[in-house]
Amino acid sequence: MGERDIYVPPSTGMAPVVWTDVSSLLEAACQDLEEGELIHGENFSLFAAMSALEIMDPKMDSGIRNSGYNSVDEAIENGVAPIPFSSVRTVDVQCTLDVMDHLLACEATWHKGHSLAQTVFSCIYVLRLERTSSHSLLHSYCRVIRATCNAVISVVSDARTHEEEDLFTMAYGLTLKGEGDDKCLSMLNAVEETISRQLRACKATSSKKRVSDDIEPLQDDPDMEEGYCKALLCRIRFRKHFYHVLMSMRKPQGRGLELARKHIAACLTELKCMLKSLEFLRSTTSESLKDDTEDTTTASGCQPIGFDASINNRLSAPIPPRSIKILSWKKAIEYFEKLLHDLDVICSFSLNPLFEDILRFVVRFQKLQPDLVARAHLQVLLVQDGKLYGRDTIFDVISRAAKLPEVPKNYNVQNNEFVVQLGQLVTNLLKILCTNAAWQRRKLGKVLQDWSVTSVQLEMAFRREFGEIPSISADENICMRLSKHLLIWAEEQTFWIASRFLMLGFELELYSPNDYCMVYWYMYVILIKLSEKAQLKMVPSSDAVTRKGKKKRDHSKDIVREPPIPPSILLLQCYIYLAEGLTMMLAALRNERDAFKKPGVFNTEQERFIQHFDFLQRAHVPDNITYLMFSESTLQVHFSTLVKYNYFRDAQKIAKELRGSFSSDPDRLAELKQIEQVAEYNWVALNVIGQAGANDPSLKISFEFNHHPCFAVAVVKRS
Repeated sequence: MGERDIYVPPSTGMAPVVWTDVSSLLEAACQDLEEGELIHGENFSLFAAMSALEIMDPKMDSGIRNSGYNSVDEAIENGVAPIPFSSVRTVDVQCTLDVMDHLLACEATWHKGHSLAQTVFSCIYVLRLERTSSHSLLHSYCRVIRATCNAVISVVSDARTHEEEDLFTMAYGLTLKGEGDDKCLSMLNAVEETISRQLRACKATSSKKRVSDDIEPLQDDPDMEEGYCKALLCRIRFRKHFYHVLMSMRKPQGRGLELARKHIAACLTELKCMLKSLEFLRSTTSESLKDDTEDTTTASGCQPIGFDASINNRLSAPIPPRSIKILSWKKAIEYFEKLLHDLDVICSFSLNPLFEDILRFVVRFQKLQPDLVARAHLQVLLVQDGKLYGRDTIFDVISRAAKLPEVPKNYNVQNNEFVVQLGQLVTNLLKILCTNAAWQRRKLGKVLQDWSVTSVQLEMAFRREFGEIPSISADENICMRLSKHLLIWAEEQTFWIASRFLMLGFELELYSPNDYCMVYWYMYVILIKLSEKAQLKMVPSSDAVTRKGKKKRDHSKDIVREPPIPPSILLLQCYIYLAEGLTMMLAALRNERDAFKKPGVFNTEQERFIQHFDFLQRAHVPDNITYLMFSESTLQVHFSTLVKYNYFRDAQKIAKELRGSFSSDPDRLAELKQIEQVAEYNWVALNVIGQAGANDPSLKISFEFNHHPCFAVAVVKRS
């Protein structure tokens, strides 16, 4: 550091500060230091080391001058963002298309979790929108881009899913909403109409050309007029329809979902047209300017004008700017196609008020691996103003789900302390299920204890008021029946959350093959409890329907006649058989082949049991489940006895019988097919091992998840 570079701060009235050039001292120290060594003072701690920023590191130093410009104004003065792009109108149109394409790539990159300042707002034309007023096409496009960003940030902030990626909603003081943004669509429509007229003019026959002589062409080359008009129109129309999608989906109570689907279909059509314009735009680009790599952010392959990713670096303090790579134009197109398909799935939901159907829909939607924006829209749709879809109170949702008996209006049940708690838990659960898989699992583990505590409080209050549960009869008063229904339903949801928690561990690949046995064992226990609660919930309602309108003398006949088991319970039974079968198969492999029993390097099997199921153990879901129970229940399992129990055959048999019950539900039919495949392949593997002998050293056994994301299939090979 030379003497001329030394900064001397102004006088503050305090004792004068003496600045000394230590460059020579640092150079001498660098010569003596070896790699990994550090010079530090006595007060320098490990925490300080972890919190320090490395000066002059492009990834960490937010003050480093990457662009050479200290401000947007300085960049403009140096001609980085000219308006117009060129005096040659053909070049001006080409550059406008490049800006549109790069903005699309920046927007997709931002949706993926990167900083708004380093993506969309790296465009100087968006940062200084007033400068583009003389260029109607660029001005209207940049304005609707800014309005779109504001709409997306609004929905993600309202859903609070931005906690998964804090950078997403940080605006860094950038202008997200300006005067006139509410008229962005009318501006874009005017530009679209002008270009449409220019396209019609260039396609008109010679007889019609006289009529269109007053229409000025888009650019100077008549042979390229049609191609450029089409390329611009599909980009403008996509932007217009996408903004309509966002606005329609924000309408209260799902009133805009049908309209949103129409705009989604239009968006997908325009994206296809954008892809078709690729060949034309590449053919019009000079070879010296073209970049033929797949990473280009424009359809033409040219570098866009008016962008500087590092010009906003100082706005990202106190955190360092990330070193990011903008998605390619093709990847951006793919992202928006998937986003639109995910939004279409949301819009196609029938807004069913049944809680079980909502849970099933959200879980099925999450299998599509939607990104943050789609998940935020789903959450905002489900929970609006503390109500389901903004129209059904949470108490009504619970009443239908728990099959509560009709209660006189003077009872005021919805204001009961425990009912209010359940309502809050239901709302929170819906929001949690809309987050990404990792965040969802962590939150489900924590909220499990709240559900368990509420269930215990309900049971204690129930016993305190009405005595022990076994003494309750169907003829008791309405309050007793109400409490019983609520307790059973709350316990059922607790076990459903626990099963979801365990299954997400497979999707996130948190379990090693050595852990599969204990995980399936615990899953079996949870599913058994879930099935019991689901059946208990149905018994009171079925009793009420059966006895309503029957004489007392017929009651004795009803005791013998059992109601048919609902298909949902039978489907749950399939999973119980699969979990039990896999537990026993893995236990036999551990006991006879010492397979999948390798001790951990850092922890024992019991410690891994505690680590995997800590949230469940702390919530007592279920009660009195310990590692010792798991160990004892699997210690004596052998293949000689295992083949006698047809766990997999039973699962396959029930799944086949259920096809008729779910014939109108393609998702359920696909689920049943998965169950049949897992059961069939595991049964075959079990027979192969049994015939070859469990101790045959030539057998190589592994487990794969190629038929179901959570239930493995044994693969047996000979070495």
